[in-house]
Amino acid sequence: MDWNFSTTLIGSLPYNDPKKALDMITDGRISCPLWPQLPSLGYSESMYVQTGEHLPGIHIDGDGKKIIVNLSDYDPTDVYTAMITEDIDYFAHSEEHHKGLYEFLKRDTSKFKAVKGQVTGPISEGLQIQDDSGRAAIYDESYSEIVRKAVNMTARWQVRELSKKNDNVIMFFDEPSLTLLGSPFASISTEDAVAWMNEAMDVPGCLKAIHCCGNTDWPMVFSTCIDILSFDAYSYAHTLAMFPYELNAFLKRGGILSWGIAPSSDEGIEIENVDTLVNLLEMSIDKMEAKGIDRNMIAKQSMITPQCGLGGVSEENVNKVFDLLQGVSEKMKERYGLE
Repeated sequence: MDWNFSTTLIGSLPYNDPKKALDMITDGRISCPLWPQLPSLGYSESMYVQTGEHLPGIHIDGDGKKIIVNLSDYDPTDVYTAMITEDIDYFAHSEEHHKGLYEFLKRDTSKFKAVKGQVTGPISEGLQIQDDSGRAAIYDESYSEIVRKAVNMTARWQVRELSKKNDNVIMFFDEPSLTLLGSPFASISTEDAVAWMNEAMDVPGCLKAIHCCGNTDWPMVFSTCIDILSFDAYSYAHTLAMFPYELNAFLKRGGILSWGIAPSSDEGIEIENVDTLVNLLEMSIDKMEAKGIDRNMIAKQSMITPQCGLGGVSEENVNKVFDLLQGVSEKMKERYGLE
């Protein structure tokens, strides 16, 4: 399938009414609608809580906005049994933490190009959950394995449910913490990072994406089993052209670039328009073409999104971002003769 600058979103929106959020998402401006995370409803809608709600022994501290686990006092029996027997229903998403998802599942989205879901990737989830001493759970061998398998099973449940709404499902594994790899804040080897992400992304029936809203080790990300790279093109598009061999290999195997070209801050939204974003996108493609990568291949294998989630912007500016995405998509399709 050619993607031809199809549009989707990253995850969060600033609404506290899931019906209002879904009315916006399905109004026709977004090619591939998603279920929205609604952080304005509280920490219960946090991406980390949503993905980790079935982890054993966790305590969700809504006031402190953190997830804590006592690594010396938790019972993994039930979760391990569900994993071994592939009991996907054990990992069913609760409506308490997924109000946007349950509203999405009520809508007819069968005629859209695809639908999108999201979970938190294993690196970011494992670094977010802390033991009583403040140490990240990802450094505990046993619990880290539970996190990876729980991310995988959570994604499988979600793909199964979304497949009932549309034949084409895209699953994003959100990994903001990839920006920390190689620093003292994330003492994880490249080999482990790749293996852990691949393990979590072993999900049939969908296209798999990694989203990172900062700069990271792109060759490492390209070496995973992803179908889609979702990145902050508004701030970091130039960084991909620094790795032409890996980028070209990714595209030639059918990989898709999901350009986060629209700003996700109120300040950025106020100063940009369709033409400025089209120019930014074209300059980025120019740099890739100068490194020997075919620009028509890039165009056919591109999607566009905001640079990150929109949970922190005004509702008025969400509407502007939707218009920007639609406008950029239409102009880019026109330039490249795409449908």
